Amino acid sequence: MKKIGIMNSNISARVADMGHMDWLAVGDAGTPVPEGVDKIDLSVKSGTPSFMEVLDVILLELEVQKIYLAEEIKVNNPDVLEQINRRFDGDVSIEFISHNDLKKNIKKSKAFIRTGETTPYANIILESGVIF
Repeated sequence: MKKIGIMNSNISARVADMGHMDWLAVGDAGTPVPEGVDKIDLSVKSGTPSFMEVLDVILLELEVQKIYLAEEIKVNNPDVLEQINRRFDGDVSIEFISHNDLKKNIKKSKAFIRTGETTPYANIILESGVIF
């Protein structure tokens, strides 16, 4: 049994499978997941687990070079945006796109991880980097 890091075997396998520039999406409980995308559903109840809890664990193991966020998060969920900015602290490129484009781009991701988050626009696409 793993002692640290990602305990969920499906998420752990997806992160281990990531190559340079592959995408992994994490989002709130209401995000529509396109047909054919591997959906890893972690939602237990409203708010559990939170978007940030899940993101924090993923960031322990995944090298990220760029993130994609919905432009709408700036106005509609500035608290989550501030938390995301603190996690990346200017070390990662951030691209803001429309929420509709973000939802469409989920289909390019290796997987979508659904959290129990119930605040608006708590969605992110992580682009993997390299450690060398």
